[in-house]
This record gives sequence, structure tokens and C-alpha cells, in this order.
Amino acid sequence: MTSRLKDVEQTLDLPPGYTLVALRELGDAFAHGCAIAAEAGAGTLVWVRRYDLVEFAVVLEPDEPLESARRGLFAGMNAVADAIAAHCPPEREVNFDWPDAVRFDGGLLGGARLGWPEDCAEDEVPAWLVFGVILRAADMAHVEELQAASGVSLLSEGFEMIDTDAIIESFARHLMTAFDQWNERGFEAIARDYLARLPKHKAGERRTIDRNGDLLVALPGSGGPPGRTGLVDALVKAAWYDPQARGPKFG
Repeated sequence: MTSRLKDVEQTLDLPPGYTLVALRELGDAFAHGCAIAAEAGAGTLVWVRRYDLVEFAVVLEPDEPLESARRGLFAGMNAVADAIAAHCPPEREVNFDWPDAVRFDGGLLGGARLGWPEDCAEDEVPAWLVFGVILRAADMAHVEELQAASGVSLLSEGFEMIDTDAIIESFARHLMTAFDQWNERGFEAIARDYLARLPKHKAGERRTIDRNGDLLVALPGSGGPPGRTGLVDALVKAAWYDPQARGPKFG
């Protein structure tokens, strides 16, 4: 993955190689990122300034076919978790639901989305990928208490509101580190860190991520092939995401 540096006025302290595009409250970071990705190029970070959500998306330029390039999702997920962990209260856990939901101390905090050109074949190198993130920053007044019972927000979990910008800045640095790790040590290092944050359903199960991003789970003592959970279908369904509220589901 590569980045391209542009000089723009920024309101986030992003590392060199990033270009900030700030949207107003009603903007959609993921949709806007996909719309401008081909022209804007790698390292473009789209940020929506909202009080109730941490919402942003980053444009990537992969150097491998779409089938395997989608594994960039896992590097992004690791960067999100590392950024949250760097700013969260002590002794709290950040975990994942396969493949794209983020949980904080068991409550649904948000998740990620991944986009690519619609006309790109699986064996072609896509011109771009867009990795988008939405996290609940504060409780939403329009969400009924019972609906929100299983969801959490950064504010309700002890974060200061000022930390929301710092989380995006930290994500940007951790994402660069993740791709450096991928280039130097291979995707296995990314997969290991991601899989460590998935819950284990049975003792002794062995989990890996296939070249196309599918989750493979081998049970202890099983002589058959490992079970496979597809990545693409799960991304399309986005089980954590509520399109009407444009954010995490509550329930």
C-alpha cells in the first residue's frame, strides 16, 4: 500500500502522507471517500465533524489483486483497536466481531466498512480501496434506552470528548505502522493481531485468514477441512451497521 503527500490546511494532526478532507455534520465519510478515491489518491482521509460519532474514511492504493487486497480491512481494524486502546481507561478491552464490528468491554462501539471499484475483477489490482470507520462518541438522544442497552459510546465508557480527534490521529499513525509490518513481516503478522481480538467459541480451535480474506477455523481432533466463513458476503451485509441511523445498531 502506498500514500501520496499533498499540502493542505489541516485541523487534525495527521502524519506526513495524509490529506485531510473535512465534511460537515450531515456528510458521509465512507460514501464521499469512495466518490473521490480515484482522483484524490492514497492517504486521503475524509472526516465528518459530528459530536455523536467518530466518523472517517481513508483511501488506500493496493498493489495486489482485489481478491487478496481486501485483507487491508484487517490492518485497518487493528489500527482502530490500537488507537482506541491507546486512549481508553485502564484495564479495558477492545475486541472484534467477525469481520468488521468493534466492541469495547463487550458493548458494541461501532465498526468498519470497505469499498472498492464496482467494475474491478477479483484478479485485477483495484485503483483504490476505501476503509471507513464509525464509532459512537456520545449517547444519541433519539435512541430509546432499551435499544441502546447493548451499545456503548466513548463518553459513557470514560473517554473525554477531546479524545475523539486524538483517536483519529492515533489511527492514522497505527495504520502506517500496520502496513509497514505487513511489508516487512508478511500478512501473517496482521492476521495474528486481528485474530487475537476475536472471541474463541471452543477451546483449542485454530484460526487463520485465507489469502482471499475468509476466516478458517479448524476444531481440535477434526480430520476434515477447516470451516470457512466468507469475508465478502459479511462485508456486504454489515451486520453491525444501521443505514437509517448511519451508525452502529443498538440491540
